[in-house]
This record gives sequence, C-alpha cells and structure tokens, in this order.
Amino acid sequence: MDIANHLAVIDRLCAREFPAEHGRSGAGTAGPGYATVALETSHGMRVGHASVRERTAVDFQAYREAIAERLHDRWGRQPPWGQLTVRLRLSRGEEIPEPWATLSLLTDELDVWQLAEAGRWVAVGVADRDAADEIRLLAVVTEIPPP
Repeated sequence: MDIANHLAVIDRLCAREFPAEHGRSGAGTAGPGYATVALETSHGMRVGHASVRERTAVDFQAYREAIAERLHDRWGRQPPWGQLTVRLRLSRGEEIPEPWATLSLLTDELDVWQLAEAGRWVAVGVADRDAADEIRLLAVVTEIPPP
C-alpha cells in the first residue's frame, strides 16, 4: 500500500466534478454529489480463513489510520464517526442519502473531514463488515453532509 498514492487519489477526487447519474467507475462508484473509490482491495478474502481475514482487516485499519494522520495534519483532527447509529436509522426506515447509507452498511467507523471552502466532505474507512466480500480501504468525497 502506498500512502502517498492514496493521498493523491483523494486529492484528485476532491478536484473533480461528480457525475450526473449513479454508476460504477473503475475502482468505485459515483453519483450526483459523491464519488467513492477503493484505494486497496484484499485478494481472496471471500474464501479465506477467519484468522487471515482478521489480520488483513487489522492491516487495512492501520493503513486507514496512517492516511487519517496525514489528513488530520491538513484539515484538523476529527474524532472517528461510528456507523451504528446510521445503520439503526436505516433499519427503522429513515431515508439516509448516498454515499452515507452504503458506507454505514460497509464500515463500522469512518474518519471524516469537512472542507468548508470547497463545500465537500472527505471520508476514509475500511469495508470489512461482510465476510463474503473482499476487504476494501475506501475513500469518499461528497457534497452531501453526513447524516
């Protein structure tokens, strides 16, 4: 994993326009007001042993924390955002906008920064909640404030 490269990807996401329609793009998804990209993806975790998957998830969390440290230096230290409350609100039928609804189902915790001057939010998290799916280190840039 290359932290400098991941930071460059986040910078490019911050600078680009969002698509008018929802869809997939290369390593992620995007739609009106947001773009999500997988900075890293595990390989073979769908069928891996639980102990290997757990070690991989811990490694991805360490990279998330390393990226977050660099972004804290840029945009100020923020506490992590737990996703349990958003999942609970979804389960009760509350309308949660994208990309936050999907992120709450994929991640347990996000690091989130508001770029007030740009009118955008940046989030970084590890998608490791689904044992039948690969583990992914995600970066999100959005105009949509967190719920």
